[in-house]
Amino acid sequence: MRRLSLWRRSLAEFLGTGLLVTVVVGSGIAAERLSTDPGLQLLENSIATALGLGVLILLLAPVSGAHFNPVVSLADTLLGRRTGTGLPARELSVYLPAQLAGGIGGAILAHAMFATPTAISTTDRATPATFLAEIVATAGLVLLIIGLSRTGRPAPVIATAVGAYIGAAYWFISSTSFANPAVTIGRIFTDTFAGIAPSSALPFLGAQILGAGAAIGISLLLFPSVQETRAGSQPS
Repeated sequence: MRRLSLWRRSLAEFLGTGLLVTVVVGSGIAAERLSTDPGLQLLENSIATALGLGVLILLLAPVSGAHFNPVVSLADTLLGRRTGTGLPARELSVYLPAQLAGGIGGAILAHAMFATPTAISTTDRATPATFLAEIVATAGLVLLIIGLSRTGRPAPVIATAVGAYIGAAYWFISSTSFANPAVTIGRIFTDTFAGIAPSSALPFLGAQILGAGAAIGISLLLFPSVQETRAGSQPS
């Protein structure tokens, strides 16, 4: 991936994160129009997000690694510092703005496609329960990505597993598993089923950082290095 120029990789992160938010917000708008039942709306939203995320990972992983998530990029940088295998800090400083801009742009694009005006969300989601839920959601996602990467799983497996995790987490996690600061910020710009009020976004962002930190710590115990992990996963 480093053989590709940084602008190409950052463009892939911008597009991938943006299209992910477009899927989340667009399917949320469509769900509101198709049904008044909250359970059915969540089902429609979760299926679209799980499938769309898998497709985007398959498409853009060869270009940028398909992070689409600031805490995933941060974890990659921190875990690869000693061996020089992670995303360099200089490149992290380019990935993060690209992801955040993509998240906001994706919400705007979704509204434009449905001819709905973009608006700041008024949906309050922050509670002690959802704060805990976002820690769990983000820790699970980041740990899953680190584990699959360090055990040498191919992109199709990672795409399927990450999409499946997010699709399931919509249902078993009370926050519906945002698990992504760029997606969280993007969803501020939609006052629909998928939105989150700015006052709720701040606790969600804090929980996501804590969750990513927990995942990094656990991954150091379970997957100490790429070489050791792959060796340990071989049948004896």
